[in-house]
Amino acid sequence: MRILDSAPPGWLHRRRRLLLDVLLWAVVAAPVGYAEASPPYSRYSLPLLVGKLLLLGAAVVASRRRPVVALVLVVLGSVVDGNFVFAIPVFSYLAGRRSAAAGPAAVVFVLIAAGGTALNLGLLGTGAATWFLLASVLLFAAVFPWLVGRYRRQQQELAEAGRRHVDALTREERGAAERIRLRERARIAGEMHDSLGHDLSLIALRAAALEVAADLDVRHRAAAGELRASVSAATERLHEIIGLLREEGGASVRPSGETVADLVEGAREAGMAVRMDAAPAVAELPAMTGHAAHRIVREALTNAARYAPGASVDVHLTRDGDRVEVAVVNGTPPAGPLPAPPSQGSGLLALAERVRLAGGTLDAGPRADGGFAVRAALPATAPPMEAIESAAETDLAPLSGDQPGPVERPVDAARRLHDARRRVRRSLLVALVAPVGFALVLSLVYYPVVTAGTVLDRATFDQMRVGTARSELAGLPRRQLTRPTAVDRAECEYYTDGNFPLAQPTWRLCFTDGRLASKEWIA
Repeated sequence: MRILDSAPPGWLHRRRRLLLDVLLWAVVAAPVGYAEASPPYSRYSLPLLVGKLLLLGAAVVASRRRPVVALVLVVLGSVVDGNFVFAIPVFSYLAGRRSAAAGPAAVVFVLIAAGGTALNLGLLGTGAATWFLLASVLLFAAVFPWLVGRYRRQQQELAEAGRRHVDALTREERGAAERIRLRERARIAGEMHDSLGHDLSLIALRAAALEVAADLDVRHRAAAGELRASVSAATERLHEIIGLLREEGGASVRPSGETVADLVEGAREAGMAVRMDAAPAVAELPAMTGHAAHRIVREALTNAARYAPGASVDVHLTRDGDRVEVAVVNGTPPAGPLPAPPSQGSGLLALAERVRLAGGTLDAGPRADGGFAVRAALPATAPPMEAIESAAETDLAPLSGDQPGPVERPVDAARRLHDARRRVRRSLLVALVAPVGFALVLSLVYYPVVTAGTVLDRATFDQMRVGTARSELAGLPRRQLTRPTAVDRAECEYYTDGNFPLAQPTWRLCFTDGRLASKEWIA
């Protein structure tokens, strides 16, 4: 028991398959072995038994990967030993259950039917009744079990398609929850960056002003320098934390009711030299354009406070037709930039994404005189909803799945499930209708072959008189039916009245010395 518990799963699976194959071989070999083990015996009984058992073993081995080949092997074995017919339904079912395509099995059935017909009717001279019996065996022992196996395979595919459909829906719901979570994280990160980062930059600016004030004690200026350095470090740590929370392109919000004029006034109170030139036409802007303009001015003022303390800043908002121009330009800082940690550039990257979502363009970079300029062109009217949805879908595309590689979408999984259901219904319909149709076709082939030249109608039978010479009997068919029994008199002839579909013998005419000795109707 301990050995089985420690065995790898693959080994257990192979052992289970081996046991199933051995059991299958024992079941299909039982009729063949019993017939060969029963008397009378011949000198070739043992070699024949070994050969037949090996043939069945080869069929069992082939049934795993080549189930149609296994079916052909047992059909060929039935030509030598009729007991192989008990194995035909088993391997036919396996061919339907394990084969992905139906074409090879259908071709094999057609070839077996055609070859069996040519062999029995052409070479062996088998009677039509025997041929019909063999064809019926092919139908019910091979075709019907194969159809059942196909139906079972389609059912398995339907269950698998249903499982994949549920997985796709679950993955889609999980992705939607993840997108909502990341939007909220991006909103929080944007709010922290826009509010706290701006306020910390203004605090650092005030501390820098105190640090360079000539009327303060040296100790106070040193304390202001330490405060400025601490605020700069805190700002950098804030940027690092935001880097963990921010998703590029995430939405951010501004403090309720705050305008660009409020931003400029707050910067002036902090000691920045800011001039603002805003045209009256830009007072009423679409929501996305207004948010973007507010974000541009805030980011530019924050960067100017951090990297160009003491420099003058010009803010311009103008309107030209259906475009709004926003420009924030700062000059060269008088004493040069204060020492500060290097910028990661995430603010401008997020700003560029915000402008893109609003339908505008952004240009930011240093000027030739040593200053810095941030310019943006924004639409003065609301962008089409299609453009907003397209940009949002582009931003959220990486969140469509939680695992690498192609992921099946719910619509594809639903289509797969629909196709699997249609195949199951079609397989069930074929399994029910095909045997009936095949039997009808067999009857339509068998009936004209048997009845051709063998039909004797009742009126002609009633007119025949006992004692009449055979050559003088009017309406006697040109061909006889096969004798129903081997012990019957050789002088008796059998004819049918054309009963469908088997055309069984109906009339028996017996002759003695070439004359009709008796006639009778066969019940």
